[in-house]
Amino acid sequence: MRVITLEDHFATPMDRGLIPKPVGSRAEMLAQLDDRVGYSIDTGLLDLGEMRLAHMDRAGIDYQVISLTQPGAQGYGAATAVPLARDANDRLGEACRKHPTRFGGFATLATADPAESVKELERCVTTLGFKGALVSGSTGGEFLDHKKYWGIFECAEALGVPFYIHPGPPHPLAIKAYFEGPVDPMARAAWGFAIDAGTHFLRIVMAGVLDRFPKLTFILGHLGEGIPFVLDRMNSHTERAFKVAGLKKNIKEYMCENVMVTTSGNFAVPSLLCTLMTLGADRIMFSVDWPYEKNEWGQQYLKQLPISPEDLAKITHLNAERVLKL
Repeated sequence: MRVITLEDHFATPMDRGLIPKPVGSRAEMLAQLDDRVGYSIDTGLLDLGEMRLAHMDRAGIDYQVISLTQPGAQGYGAATAVPLARDANDRLGEACRKHPTRFGGFATLATADPAESVKELERCVTTLGFKGALVSGSTGGEFLDHKKYWGIFECAEALGVPFYIHPGPPHPLAIKAYFEGPVDPMARAAWGFAIDAGTHFLRIVMAGVLDRFPKLTFILGHLGEGIPFVLDRMNSHTERAFKVAGLKKNIKEYMCENVMVTTSGNFAVPSLLCTLMTLGADRIMFSVDWPYEKNEWGQQYLKQLPISPEDLAKITHLNAERVLKL
């Protein structure tokens, strides 16, 4: 059975050069992450060749759609973000040309410059053959619900490609209010990332983006950043508010009609079954979140799933082939 993953990351020398060298507890945490997976995550991020392919081959991963790791271009102003995005896209494009049957790409967008982001998305899809776009968190504290960013969504809809809302570091005010002190380990992948990406998507929906661009598909990782687990309650408490706001659908309808979710880094069978029952098999795509998670963990997870062969085929490759036009 073909296996496709589509939340798997890379880095560039330019990207790594912008990030301060970790010290103290941050350095210790990164070392623990390396110990957890059994290899250097930074080395994996910087590799778009032999190491990445070897890890894919060992776990039976046929095709990987790759994106720049967070904070991506969202962590910087336009003067830095624009060349960072172009460099990342060109490097990834070259890797995809070298390995066309193994690698695909999601465009990095310098959202600090919305007009440039539109041009870059069009270039990445029409010239480099990328499969969509991925952004990581807010841009200078702003989320993409602001109308100045809507041209990016218009472009994605016109090109027929999906838009991946990936987590970034929660807003500094959220970090201060919720995650200072002993709870700091929860601020990132354990909990804070899901809050950031899930809320980002909800803001976009409630701003009316999907009414304006009804054919646009969003992708949410980590089994929908927790939204499927509370979707019925969320819907019952906001349905009237959506109508008052003049929105055409409720949140459950938007989730079931305009959103795909991936399994990236969320390899719990009960969580998958909840998501399957809430959204249906046509809305779920397999992913790993390599190199932050091991490909082998993802494959072990697939073997445990108590679902039909038809649904497993949708999750492992058929849905991705449909959404990404592979």
